[in-house]
Amino acid sequence: MKVDVLSIDGSNTGKQVNLKKDVFGIQPHEHAVYLTVKSELANSRQGTASTKTRGEVRGSGAKLWRQKGTGRARVGDIRTPIRRGGGVVFGPKPRSYGLKVNRKVRTLARKSVLSAMQQEGRIVVVDALDIDTHKTKQLSEVLTALGLEGRRVMLLAGKLSDNLWLAARNLPGVRVKTASDVSTYDVWSSDYLLIDTEGIKSLHVALS
Repeated sequence: MKVDVLSIDGSNTGKQVNLKKDVFGIQPHEHAVYLTVKSELANSRQGTASTKTRGEVRGSGAKLWRQKGTGRARVGDIRTPIRRGGGVVFGPKPRSYGLKVNRKVRTLARKSVLSAMQQEGRIVVVDALDIDTHKTKQLSEVLTALGLEGRRVMLLAGKLSDNLWLAARNLPGVRVKTASDVSTYDVWSSDYLLIDTEGIKSLHVALS
């Protein structure tokens, strides 16, 4: 399937780029997307939360007072979880939240979200994502010219330049990645994809 290629000023260049049907034109597989997004979010968790058990907190292990004859409730040591400063029962310990998803499922998920974006008309292709400066203002003007101002936009470049990365840092909702490294969650969580022609080629190579 062919789509028009725009310039960064919003005008039509008169060129068209071919989007491979097996990457941008498949029937989206919702369960593959669900499994992949779930695993990507789980794998991004640090898993460093930690609490101390009653065996690790500071304090004497001696029984506070004798079992019988005081008229008070029977107690053990001061490190019991029911006392202030005591240990924590069933608290978190460092662990891995990682979930494994097969490579073919991950590939299918990326193709699915790209195809869904294309079917909904939420992919904008430009000739090149080249800007002259690292100033945020210029990139903001580019997004305005393309009708993407105020949207959650994922910029996918075949080759990421320093100017593009620096210019996008202060724009809320705008993220930048090389096309070959984009994840399913990156695409799924965006309103629009802004891709240059080199990025299209990178996606074809990575997913075909």
